[in-house]
Amino acid sequence: MPVHFSEWVLYFFTTLLLPAAIAYLCGCFNGAVIVSKYILRDDVRDHGSGNAGLTNFHRTFGGGLTFVVILTDVLKAVAAVLIVSAMLGWTDFAKYWAGLFCLLGHMFPCMFHFRGGKGILSGGTIAIMIDWRVALVVWGGFLILAVLTRYVSLGSCWAGASFPFATWFVYHQVVLLVLAILIGGLILYKHRENIKRLLAGNESKFSLHKKKEGSQ
Repeated sequence: MPVHFSEWVLYFFTTLLLPAAIAYLCGCFNGAVIVSKYILRDDVRDHGSGNAGLTNFHRTFGGGLTFVVILTDVLKAVAAVLIVSAMLGWTDFAKYWAGLFCLLGHMFPCMFHFRGGKGILSGGTIAIMIDWRVALVVWGGFLILAVLTRYVSLGSCWAGASFPFATWFVYHQVVLLVLAILIGGLILYKHRENIKRLLAGNESKFSLHKKKEGSQ
């Protein structure tokens, strides 16, 4: 029997658009913005780099609420991958599809005027859920560079750049590679100012201590 146009639209909506929308909305629950704006009543995006991410939150506020930010950004990535995988079947494509739109939600959250974070913590969680070998490359390089240089942004750039290569090494699937390039490209795009500062030699180094008021 011929397939009607309406059936194709329904198929496209249920297999791609609806799961993408759910993953995006999961990503919109930005931990740094929620904690700073609604608990501390002081939006993290008004401080430091203006980024709604873990590093800027820790530098600005410090304290135990940093753990709440971590937990929020990890759990939303887990939820996005699990929900989309349950909808599309437990396939590698479902994980990458969920990961892409979860990161879009984290970086450009509609509920927070599209000003979000840079996607490293959520992206790292997604890498773990995709495959331990991909996660080993992404996290291994990130940790080595961040610890040795104390430039979190340098480790983050490694994570974005290495993600497509790790994906191709593990899967050898063009569709997954394209999704991985989009994910890695988004992370590098969000770190474009960090890259400029790294090249100029004036990027801030990470410290376990809360940044003092008035310090640069």
